[in-house]
Amino acid sequence: MEHAEFRTNQFCAIFDRFQVMSQDVALSSSVNTVIDRNFNRNFTTDVLKIIHGCIDLTTLTALDTKQSVRELVVQVVNDFEGTLPGVSNVAAVCVYPLFVDTVREALNVQQVKIAAVAGGFPAPQTFTEVKIKETALAVHAGADEIDVVMNLGYFLEEDYDALADELSKIKACCRDAKLKVILETGALASTENIRKAAIVALYSGADFIKTSTGKGYPGASPEAVYTMCQVIKEYAQITGRKVGIKVAGGIHTTEEAVRYYTVVKEVLGDKWLNKDLFRIGASRLTEDVRKRLS
Repeated sequence: MEHAEFRTNQFCAIFDRFQVMSQDVALSSSVNTVIDRNFNRNFTTDVLKIIHGCIDLTTLTALDTKQSVRELVVQVVNDFEGTLPGVSNVAAVCVYPLFVDTVREALNVQQVKIAAVAGGFPAPQTFTEVKIKETALAVHAGADEIDVVMNLGYFLEEDYDALADELSKIKACCRDAKLKVILETGALASTENIRKAAIVALYSGADFIKTSTGKGYPGASPEAVYTMCQVIKEYAQITGRKVGIKVAGGIHTTEEAVRYYTVVKEVLGDKWLNKDLFRIGASRLTEDVRKRLS
């Protein structure tokens, strides 16, 4: 018990370095005010171009096949390249590890990255060794980015040391690939839980923190994104390291994407509004944004 308390207290000291967020109801009101005040000025062609270039084009279904993944890459990514002047292609294609090689073979747009979910996605209730191995295999197959879900069991037990240790090991085996840590904000529910989970992920080496899997729990919310952005901002002030944010889970329309863009811009500023630090994970958003830009 003493050892467990030591681990908890060790992270509590880190938590105390970050601002405690407003209560959930007050935060929701503040975030809605930010969006209402800035939405129209952000709904512009230039902003839609930025959003399109920050999309992680995603297919993560039990019905995925090599053929369907290949067709997605060819039709949505390869065939789009150069068709809308001044509009960058999507940032990445995100798939299950089994299809990383398929994407690598089909993709002929150099600047588009290959992302893979790993670590027992979407419910990481498996052995750490399995998570490490799956991550390593995805990177070996050609993944540039890895998306993993943090172990919410460790988090809810307040075993932050074990959680950080596991994430750090996964990060180490990513080698040069970027690590996106999914908090599953819909399951965490409260602002305080999201704040603490974000802090643990950042101090475990995450290159991005991500809202949701889109599987089984509510997806992204403006309140969760605002909280995560605030933690990222404070972390950058404390450490000097910039970490990205990925919004995912239930984002289908351009209007929804602009709402999240507005939140990120309000908290983190223009320096974060590029594909190196801002992503939107979606399967259907790309088509809607392109229609608005055509």
